[in-house]
Amino acid sequence: MPSGSPISRRDAAIPAGTVSLPGSLARPAEVRGVVAFAHGSGSSRHSPRNQYVASVLGQAGLGTLLFDLLTEAEAADRRNVFDIPLLSRRLIAAVRWLRSVPELSETPVGLFGASTGAGAALMAAAEEPGIGAVVSRGGRPDLAGDHLGRVRAPTLLIVGGDDAPVLALNEEALLKLRCEKRLAVVEGATHLFEEPGTLEEAARLGAEWFARHLGPRADT
Repeated sequence: MPSGSPISRRDAAIPAGTVSLPGSLARPAEVRGVVAFAHGSGSSRHSPRNQYVASVLGQAGLGTLLFDLLTEAEAADRRNVFDIPLLSRRLIAAVRWLRSVPELSETPVGLFGASTGAGAALMAAAEEPGIGAVVSRGGRPDLAGDHLGRVRAPTLLIVGGDDAPVLALNEEALLKLRCEKRLAVVEGATHLFEEPGTLEEAARLGAEWFARHLGPRADT
């Protein structure tokens, strides 16, 4: 799966209404798609799990945008952390920013959500045209509510086999999705995928999903 393409990195400033959100954009020289990440509550663009997943996506020829969905002042108010419509709007702002980057203007865009960020990713996919694919890791897709039935992007829900409450929520959400969809259960994993090999498996599944739906295979 590795593309062998060198990866360039740059800081980003995402305009979102009256605020600017810091981020980091990584892009292989030969990019098949770019993925914007929505982290979970209490996390940030520095999330080691999302950074690891982003590195795996980069090896698969995918660009990645890790950014903070809230400013430091906003994140201090816990109501904002769980304001899924607000987080969704911020994610849409990031997608539009990506499309404004000249070298990425024609590149397919995907969304990767973790925990509460998955609800925001699915809500954004329902609202913003042209999203190529969505992946949720240990996510709360139920937080997208009625937007689930409006998602058209192919959606992969990755859940730990030992994360019983979240697994049940994902099974229910899967029934409400009307797009191409799949529920992948990583056996032995709990909510944070801290068990040996489980995060690696989740990253592999996500990379394969995005590579399939965001662009041609590197070997074609």
